[in-house]
Amino acid sequence: MNNSPKKILVTGVAGFLGSHLADRLHDLNYDVIGVDNMASGYEDNIPKTINFFNFDCCNFDKMNKIMEDVDVVYHCAAAAHEGLSVFSPQEITKNNLQASVAVFSAAISNKVKRIIFCSSMARYGSQKTPFTEDMEPAPVDPYGISKVAAEKILMSLCNLNNIEWVIAVPHNIIGPRQKYDDPFRNVVSIMLNRILQNKSPVIYGDGNQKRCFSYVDDCLSCLIPMIDDPKLNKQIINIGPDEEFVTINEVFEICSNLTQSNLDPIYKKDRPLEVKHATCSAEKARKLLNYKTKTSLKEGIQKTFDYIKKRGIRPFDYHINLEIKNELTPETWLKKEI
Repeated sequence: MNNSPKKILVTGVAGFLGSHLADRLHDLNYDVIGVDNMASGYEDNIPKTINFFNFDCCNFDKMNKIMEDVDVVYHCAAAAHEGLSVFSPQEITKNNLQASVAVFSAAISNKVKRIIFCSSMARYGSQKTPFTEDMEPAPVDPYGISKVAAEKILMSLCNLNNIEWVIAVPHNIIGPRQKYDDPFRNVVSIMLNRILQNKSPVIYGDGNQKRCFSYVDDCLSCLIPMIDDPKLNKQIINIGPDEEFVTINEVFEICSNLTQSNLDPIYKKDRPLEVKHATCSAEKARKLLNYKTKTSLKEGIQKTFDYIKKRGIRPFDYHINLEIKNELTPETWLKKEI
């Protein structure tokens, strides 16, 4: 098709999802531009085949300049720190809301054809599972609230300016390239990094919180068709499995078995505002995108483990300062115990 997208911009390209997405788009012969401020990404994640820009998405002038002739934007960049957002709300909301608005404004100013925004399962809050796209958003923490605010601004501005939009809602993605030295997020990678250092994994609460985890390749299978499929315009779509709804204790058991570890977990008090049960229905993705889970949780954890082991264990990097320090703040963060 002559009018098919040719030039695609991916934000968060040094991160986990963004780097995989950029690689896949390049393999499909798209001209890919990548942006990242390197606050939490890995330099070796950045595909060598793309045109990379190192700056913050909050910088509208720079975003506006590189957006010239871009057809489609994938906005993957985020401070995906749901738990931490309760104690560093200014930093987390800035990197989710302010940055998103700058990206959307630059894209609309340059008349891109479509914006694909990677939101979060945090949009649903503590509603009854499985979460479905027709549920009214009910986020319970600053991270989720910032994501929903960004969604609403995206829809408002795009509808006004006749720009197509799609909101993807991936949940708990795992796999190679995920940041595993961040003490505030990515439960599977944190567990594996600690086990490889012969340190007991930390579990908040009783470990009976339930989640579904999505392997990154399964997520990409849904994101790629969002480039230009007409029926996906103005759709909100959950991405991820709904078959394996597991507790954090069960995740720990899988990690222990795969690594042949005999370590016992360390239980700490609940983190404030943590959603206990969170999984999304994949029915809409199955209908619109022919979604199918191809990588099981165990296989996904094994591939994540192989990546961390090959790349090498790393000390945890407390790269975001705690803004609120009180009796509610997890002591593991206050004392930097992870």
